[in-house]
Amino acid sequence: MERSTFVYDGDCAFCTRCAEFIGRRIPTGAHVVPWQFADLDRLGLTEADCEEAVQWVGRDGSRAAGPEAIAALLGDSGLLWRAAGVGLRFPPVRAAAWPAYRWVARNRHRMPGGTAACSLPQETRDRLYGPTGS
Repeated sequence: MERSTFVYDGDCAFCTRCAEFIGRRIPTGAHVVPWQFADLDRLGLTEADCEEAVQWVGRDGSRAAGPEAIAALLGDSGLLWRAAGVGLRFPPVRAAAWPAYRWVARNRHRMPGGTAACSLPQETRDRLYGPTGS
């Protein structure tokens, strides 16, 4: 694979705001893309994977999800951000990372920039707003 890829939920305003922050503030060579516009087959991902958590697919084909994907993205960035990625992998932080990530994911519609659509499962979003990619 030519570039690493970080995949997020483009239907979620909070997730999109976070991706925009990455684009503005975190110098990474990774391609940051909403899963709805990613070639999931080429990346070896499924919609279910992407609905569950952000995803990382490294140039070498390595994969990570949730806070581990965020740590991988940070590890692929500038020095300061790389240090934050190492910190996220520190065992006590890592132990708390998944519960914190899941809490944020469950409440993302309440986060700054979030919308009610952020809390809907993909099946419901498709029913209300049309199928993904249309």
